[in-house]
Amino acid sequence: MAGSAWPVGTLMARLTVESGRDLLGLAHPRRIRAGTVLISQGDGRNHVLLLRSHDPARSACVKITAASRSGQQGLLGIRVSGDVVGELAALRGTPRMATVTTCTDTVIHTIAHRDFLNFLNTRADAWEALCRMVADRLDWANRRRLDFAGYEVPIRLARVLLELAERHGSAVAGGYELGVRLSQTELGALIGAREDTITSAMRQLRAKGLVKTAYRAVTITDLEQLRGFADDL
Repeated sequence: MAGSAWPVGTLMARLTVESGRDLLGLAHPRRIRAGTVLISQGDGRNHVLLLRSHDPARSACVKITAASRSGQQGLLGIRVSGDVVGELAALRGTPRMATVTTCTDTVIHTIAHRDFLNFLNTRADAWEALCRMVADRLDWANRRRLDFAGYEVPIRLARVLLELAERHGSAVAGGYELGVRLSQTELGALIGAREDTITSAMRQLRAKGLVKTAYRAVTITDLEQLRGFADDL
């Protein structure tokens, strides 16, 4: 994979073909099973992980979670094939701020801190790509905060489903799948909703004929109608 062959918005999609090849070459790939913790919150190590899928037909997926001082867990985001994780600790020399756990079988390249910084410092396109990627992640986090303040849970759910589908999804028979497999509880964590509330919101979207659900899977059956619902003030 190189350039546009990687999911839109990821670091690998933003790099030139040459830089992408060089980044992949910094570490040998290893296949990791679903449910594996790749990075633990508070860990002092500062290597960077580049994510790839072992299945060309489906993206890798990992979830980023963090625990508050009270012990409450929050889902901060997801990352897919072509993304890097752990880059902030590598850049700042600080402990890990979140835990990274694989949702699918995932191929990883474990890149040493010094090798990653040298890669960035010798390629202008790499620094620019990384800055744009970090800016996009901040924008995602800010939108979630604004949604939490301005919308009820069903609309917050519709908005995050649309963003996931537009970033990672693909057309399938009967609709548009998200491209990442998340439980309803995990979707609720993305939008700050309790399990009972997210269940009710998903039921409402199903009743309107906007989505279909299966185990850890959501298919949007009508993108335009869901957009209309998501924009309803």
